[in-house]
Amino acid sequence: MSAEFLTDPALDGLPHGFFTRRGGVSTGGFASLNCSLSGRDDPDAVAANRARAMAALGLPAAALSGAHQVHGITVATVTAPVPNARRPEADALVTDRPGLALGIVTADCGPVLFADRAAGVVGAAHAGWRGAVAGVLEATLDAMEALGARRARIAAVVGPCIRQPSYEVGADLREAVLAHAAADERFFTAASRPGHWQFDLAGYCAARLAAAGTGHVAVVQADTLAEPDRFFSHRRRTLGGEGPIGHQLSAIAPPG
Repeated sequence: MSAEFLTDPALDGLPHGFFTRRGGVSTGGFASLNCSLSGRDDPDAVAANRARAMAALGLPAAALSGAHQVHGITVATVTAPVPNARRPEADALVTDRPGLALGIVTADCGPVLFADRAAGVVGAAHAGWRGAVAGVLEATLDAMEALGARRARIAAVVGPCIRQPSYEVGADLREAVLAHAAADERFFTAASRPGHWQFDLAGYCAARLAAAGTGHVAVVQADTLAEPDRFFSHRRRTLGGEGPIGHQLSAIAPPG
């Protein structure tokens, strides 16, 4: 079985994919297409999985560059393949170099892929709620513009993440979001437990992108927590008292 991935029409014609957990070689809680370099999986299995993902996009394994993700807003500009051991501490990557692929890993957070075809500039961002509130998506747009992109031409797609019906949060998260903008109350609905809410992370990311002037914004309709056969989910693991799990990859490369 080849590495399974989802695409979006907004990025048609570009090598890109929101990979699921299907089509890899890892076993146990990491089964099967675990692409995280920071977990307890067999490094050889992870390397094979990442190579399978690149092959599915028609690219060599060496094309893929990633980051050491820390839930921040730092964006790294990639000009040459980044060795895994030298990954920058960042939560987004941008490039204008054909043949390079940018990848981020998630297991409930929002993976966001960006492209300005006319400028030949692409980006990939890891948007958990902390990074999204702090501005990682806007920082990615800024970094793409520094390479010649124009945000009015940029298409941004929010990939599979934990969706509102699955994402119960406490007052601390809600207060952090509302401290940035009180109008963002619209991304919360009451949860069954008192003092808790259901948060629309995908909708929040899409709204931040639209407000920043992104030309086209789309959301992939998938819920990582609710689809255990297709996606890894940190929240599902926590609720179920499971052991270590994997992370799925989302990747994009410039045209040409």
